[in-house]
Amino acid sequence: MTPVPGQRDLVAALVEAHSRYPTLEGGSFYDEVLLEVQARTERDGAIGKADIGALMLWKRLNLSTAWTRELNEWPDRKVRAITAEAFELARDTDRTIPEAAQAARSALLELPGCQRGAAVASTVLTAGAPNRMAVYDRRAVAALVGLGFSDPAGYYSRYMAAVCELVEKVNATTDAGWVPRDVDKALFVLGT
Repeated sequence: MTPVPGQRDLVAALVEAHSRYPTLEGGSFYDEVLLEVQARTERDGAIGKADIGALMLWKRLNLSTAWTRELNEWPDRKVRAITAEAFELARDTDRTIPEAAQAARSALLELPGCQRGAAVASTVLTAGAPNRMAVYDRRAVAALVGLGFSDPAGYYSRYMAAVCELVEKVNATTDAGWVPRDVDKALFVLGT
């Protein structure tokens, strides 16, 4: 992928890619699981093992790993307590989005599957704070680097800082009213 030269071209590339993301309105049920889990997190303030499993199905991760076996051994109330704290931090509007992402990511470090990398943790956080968080994905990171941004190297707060910069660029140029999740959708499409 070649870097996009100017801000208008960058915004146009993001908006065009976002328009190609599969949506319910377009007849795709791709995000149906994510939306269902988001509705439960809005209602309950936390998620448990069943919802994490659903999110990993949506993310298409291999679930025959050591962390999934370890997570299954945890009491669901402990998982819910950790995710509730992380969601509260992610939703904290007194912090910038990258600061909230870093604090929320740190709160998830105890949870199996969230000790290394940002893929699982970011998916959980996006379910809990869909208007503030975005999914960290290797394809999205590849697109971000292709657009001239530094590789966040697995650091969720660095990724979110770049995502927020792109949100600002799109919203300054269009009346789209994007949130970080919109950028992550566009980056996912660009990186596929």
